[in-house]
Amino acid sequence: MLTLASKLKRDDGVRGPRASNPASDSTRRVSVRDKLLVKGERNLHLNFVVCTCKVNFPDPNKLHYFQLTVIPDEGYYQGGKFQFEIEVPDAYNMVPPKVKCLTRIWHPNITETGEICLSFV
Repeated sequence: MLTLASKLKRDDGVRGPRASNPASDSTRRVSVRDKLLVKGERNLHLNFVVCTCKVNFPDPNKLHYFQLTVIPDEGYYQGGKFQFEIEVPDAYNMVPPKVKCLTRIWHPNITETGEICLSFV
């Protein structure tokens, strides 16, 4: 399990009176984004095990930045290997993640520089 998940469990167990030092209190806070990402990462491993997708966290303490590798097993792109870089902003609930395709590909929804031109609504 990722170290951020263990930090969340540890922080949830510490529900005493607030510390008098505000700086130490802010270091123990975990953002809503990180809580949602830990939950999503846990669900990904429990419910969404797909052999065509692989998720890589370069830094296990930063769940908001990860890489996704997709290897389609059917369709026009079958046999290809496509890598995406995903960064989730601090305002994750209100602002969508930034997704960039690292693999050069011709696709109507991906620009030449890898930006995704598709609404995920």
